[in-house]
Amino acid sequence: MTDQHTDGAQAVVFDGQRLAIEDVVALASRQRAAHLSKQAAFTGRIERGAAFLDRLLREDGVIYGVTTGYGDSCTVSIPPELVAELPHHLYTYHGIGAGRYLSPQETRAVLVARLASLSQGVSGVSLGLLLQLEQLLVHDVLPLIPAEGSVGASGDLTPLSYVAAVLCGERDVWWEGRVQPAKEVLPRIGLQPLRLRPKEAQALMNGTPAMTGLACLAWQRAERLVRLATRVTACNVWAADGNAHHFDETLFGFKPHPGPQSVARRLRQDLNCDSPARNEQRLQDRYSLRCAPHVIGVLEDALPWLRQLIENELNSANDNPLIDPDGERVLHGGHFYGGHIAMAMDTLKTAVANVADLLDRQLALLVDSKFNHGLPSNLSGAQGPRAAINHGLKALQISVSAWTAEALKHTMPASVFSRSTECHNQDKVSMGTIAARDALRVLELTEQVAAAMLIAARGVGEP
Repeated sequence: MTDQHTDGAQAVVFDGQRLAIEDVVALASRQRAAHLSKQAAFTGRIERGAAFLDRLLREDGVIYGVTTGYGDSCTVSIPPELVAELPHHLYTYHGIGAGRYLSPQETRAVLVARLASLSQGVSGVSLGLLLQLEQLLVHDVLPLIPAEGSVGASGDLTPLSYVAAVLCGERDVWWEGRVQPAKEVLPRIGLQPLRLRPKEAQALMNGTPAMTGLACLAWQRAERLVRLATRVTACNVWAADGNAHHFDETLFGFKPHPGPQSVARRLRQDLNCDSPARNEQRLQDRYSLRCAPHVIGVLEDALPWLRQLIENELNSANDNPLIDPDGERVLHGGHFYGGHIAMAMDTLKTAVANVADLLDRQLALLVDSKFNHGLPSNLSGAQGPRAAINHGLKALQISVSAWTAEALKHTMPASVFSRSTECHNQDKVSMGTIAARDALRVLELTEQVAAAMLIAARGVGEP
């Protein structure tokens, strides 16, 4: 884990207005600062929701998760004297996460997504809770969140229990380069542990911010990968003495998918296709070169649609129940269901893994003297007697094959593995958080493949 600081960055304001993926990534990377709005319209809306909830409690209103148990225990009435304890029991018994801890960047993204959702003003939380969340981001106090344990409905309960616990001065945080108890860190940044109000544990834990925060990071990395894979492909076409006319503008005008057209245009620019083609004798290159725009272009075409799914979730109120401060209604529903993020991440990881496979095939051609049109075997630069003991990039190609295989293995859709949980109350769940973690792993592996391709490209020269 690394510790980063923000100095003089333009703030991202949380006031219930729409945020973009770029806002989440900038906050997660400490390139911008978080700022909770102080506008009267915003703070008044938050306060009205909390006040309405208080009034319902005074009038003995029945509110799920406030005066009742959770999940299949919703028919259990909570004695009035125990209502205040219920929120703390919720995050306590959900603290059973496992696996690696989320990275600092991933953790910040989760905090941003949770603050964005609660800032919609329909969760019935206090302004003090939102301020406490804001200050975790401002001071970069990061709850240690295990990555595993969420089924994606009733939201990211287990990972978010670690956020709720830290706000209350429990469990551990990453701060100033080391793991420390939250109860010791909060006073050092001017905060006192919260005593959660009725419903506030639900509002913190019931929803999709873990999967959504991770999805924002995955989308941004996929967008960058599109351009990198295109540039690497241009290098490989050049190195293999390929036929640049495969990317002809007129040719791509007859297949009007904007993604492949855009990739082909960038390839023409990189290969300087206004000059004579490097190889006019070989009419058709192998598919991994000739069809590169069609493979990379699928990912490029998917990105705008995936952005819409992710950003709509980011800007949603996704806990349950929702508290309408204006109509003074308690709205019970299922907005915690992460189906759109699950679909987005399952789609993204498949398109990304196909790019890994494309680059893997390109490297296999490039290192094989039977197919690389005169380049040395394994791109070895050794000559003379030492050539006998020099294996060039043979091992690199083996590793790329392994990374690609693992990326392809992870493309099994997580969203089809819904499990019935919690005494069949949560009997259809999204698995969105698993899909998001899978997508990040596929991206990591594909980025490794692209890095290996850059090594190979450097060995044979660039266009």
